[in-house]
Amino acid sequence: MIKAMTFDLWDTIVVDDSDEVERKKKGLRSKVEERLYLLREEVQKHHPDITNEKIGLAFKSANDKFNVFWKQKHVTPTVAERLGYVFEELKLKPTPGFGKLVHAVEYMEVEFPPVLCEGIAEALAELSKLYKLAIISDAIHTPGKGLREILKKYQLISYFNVFVFSDEAKAAKPDAKVFQIAQQGLGVDFSEIAHIGDRESNDVEGPLKMGMKSILYTGAIDRGSSSSKASAVCKTHRDLVKIVKGL
Repeated sequence: MIKAMTFDLWDTIVVDDSDEVERKKKGLRSKVEERLYLLREEVQKHHPDITNEKIGLAFKSANDKFNVFWKQKHVTPTVAERLGYVFEELKLKPTPGFGKLVHAVEYMEVEFPPVLCEGIAEALAELSKLYKLAIISDAIHTPGKGLREILKKYQLISYFNVFVFSDEAKAAKPDAKVFQIAQQGLGVDFSEIAHIGDRESNDVEGPLKMGMKSILYTGAIDRGSSSSKASAVCKTHRDLVKIVKGL
């Protein structure tokens, strides 16, 4: 019997990169362009001899290094660590405005939050009356403290009992640690938890290995539901309560 649910955040609660539409309407750079622009501004303010090309290559190298940690070692370095890789590549010490640069990158998606997945607010309102709820989310550019702010803006944060963000947990899905933290916080057995998310490796295979139920959500993007090992597939959050009850 299901007693609790854990939720992925990106492409399950909010639509990843949907904030780019609002940025474009306001005539702003894309997030990738803005991150690189802010980095160049800070570096060249103190080291004007360093070219845009050199900074761009260091930026790419830092992102590649981050992806190795995230996808192979299942940890997500913080924004400060990630930008620190750029300075290491350039053989520079952090500049006086480094902290301000980190903050600007971390809160870019808080200032212009991604839109909610259709029907998620209504689903969470109903599910929270029936089950304990938790979030298990990787933090890529926005840290856990920023993701909480996004949930507050949408008045969703009160529905959740436990929050497991990869920057705070020092582990990322599908590492067992994140599911263990959630299970301990929820106070129920793994067999009594259903996890919902959009990625097969992270949100289906990870929970199943822990003895949980898994629901593949395809409402934002379908990453291969036809071959999924999920306990169930959810195409719309309007069906989520019925699906969980069916488990």
